[in-house]
Amino acid sequence: MWAAEHYGVRAHGVTLSRNQHAHVSGLIEQRGLRGRVSIELADYRDLDESEPYDRIASVGMFEHVGRAQLPAYFAKVNRLLKPGGLLMNHGITAGGTGNHQLGAGMGDFIERYIFPGGELMHVSKVLQVMSEAGIEPLDVENLRPHYARTLWAWSDALEARLDEARSLTSERVVRAYRLYLGCSATGFERGWMGLHQMLCARPDGKPGGDGGGHLPGAQSAYPFQRDYMYAQTPLTDEGAAP
Repeated sequence: MWAAEHYGVRAHGVTLSRNQHAHVSGLIEQRGLRGRVSIELADYRDLDESEPYDRIASVGMFEHVGRAQLPAYFAKVNRLLKPGGLLMNHGITAGGTGNHQLGAGMGDFIERYIFPGGELMHVSKVLQVMSEAGIEPLDVENLRPHYARTLWAWSDALEARLDEARSLTSERVVRAYRLYLGCSATGFERGWMGLHQMLCARPDGKPGGDGGGHLPGAQSAYPFQRDYMYAQTPLTDEGAAP
């Protein structure tokens, strides 16, 4: 919806969640975006490949796919992308190459009560499988400390409205999420988990350029610059933009 409102794109979303589908369908109507934005209640594996996409954004997805299904996931994404198209693949990763489970019982707790079937992989494994599927990593950013701060903000917001939360669900669910948010925030602070954004492309096989403004050799729409990271914003005394 943001991309349609601010950049004029035609967007299509897919989800397995009936609640999410209903909520977003309502927002599309409220914002007058029918015809420009649509959302489908479907498995991503069933998406039509006859009309591939210019761009794909996959957020919080691949950690739920699992190690065994990761090759099929990236193969499907590759087929859904036009040659030269871009993929933003964003999700939670393992903090180490060998720790496929969070310690101190956190992993078992999250598996049972929060995200059944989730499986964390180190970013190096994700990039390996992605590359083997024919998708080229272009820019990789770890947002781990940002997500720790985000989780603490979510935790504070829940703690400030516990009675309202209990009225919406149950004490059992509220207790589970209080523990989950605090444990997860600590896990990201300690580096037990990461949060990676991987900007990737399906190379178009045209190393000489396509005549459409792409840098020769790019083989994609990637501009090979990071101007968005260098906005002219004064730094504070602590050395960070306010």
